[in-house]
Amino acid sequence: MTLKGKTLFITGASRGIGLAIAKRAAQDGANIVVAAKTAETNPKLPGTIYSAAEEIEAAGGKALAVQTDIRDEASVDAAVAKAVEAFGGLDILVNNASAISLTPTPDTPMKRFDLMFGVNVRGTYLCTQKCLPHLTAAAKAGRNPHVLNMSPPLSMKPHWFKSHVAYTMAKYGMSECTLGHAAEFKALGIAVNSLWPRTAIATAALQMIPGADLNRCRKPEILSDAAYLVLTSDAKGTTGNFFIDDELLAKHGITDLDRYAVVPGTTDLIPDFFVD
Repeated sequence: MTLKGKTLFITGASRGIGLAIAKRAAQDGANIVVAAKTAETNPKLPGTIYSAAEEIEAAGGKALAVQTDIRDEASVDAAVAKAVEAFGGLDILVNNASAISLTPTPDTPMKRFDLMFGVNVRGTYLCTQKCLPHLTAAAKAGRNPHVLNMSPPLSMKPHWFKSHVAYTMAKYGMSECTLGHAAEFKALGIAVNSLWPRTAIATAALQMIPGADLNRCRKPEILSDAAYLVLTSDAKGTTGNFFIDDELLAKHGITDLDRYAVVPGTTDLIPDFFVD
């Protein structure tokens, strides 16, 4: 199974992991809707919806750049409508956009709290809700629809909460969407899964975290290759999972992961959060 001719709506696809997933799908000849906020170049955060669209088309896909605030219902409505108008429907939703603040309670302004919940939880729920009619139509047409949330396995262990309660709750909110929507949409034939990295991933967002050593990270391509395996699987038989990138790749015979390291040969990679 390939993604040729499939239409993917990817949030936060102007850079990083979202763009990597888009470019991997583009290699099959997929249609990509770049739903992100950045329309003008920012020297601190490279990549716009337009530069991403150019990269996607260079990789072999078709791209539609749509400036979207996934916290805003009207903005998402408009983006989905433009996507359907351009490509005739939607087959896959990747809820990748996320906001992060690794701060304890006294150091988390409510504005930052609201941003994380607005993007991570509300944005994921809202995009899923608005794409649902089109994913349902894709299921009826036998087009193997998927929702993939870039969020971690759920855990009630206090150590994942104590240092950054707000961020953990916001990311787990995305994962709770996976848990609930997988069950809710199963009868419709729509798969809903989560994917999360074993190690830290070198992205522009990570560069903004003080002390982060990108040389001890893996590249976004490990997640794009893992996402591809999820999105090309049978939607009726692969749903409700919380995949970890290296475990999923290993199940498909990919065990040499050195090519994904920012610095090949690195053995002391930084572990990501939420994976025991």
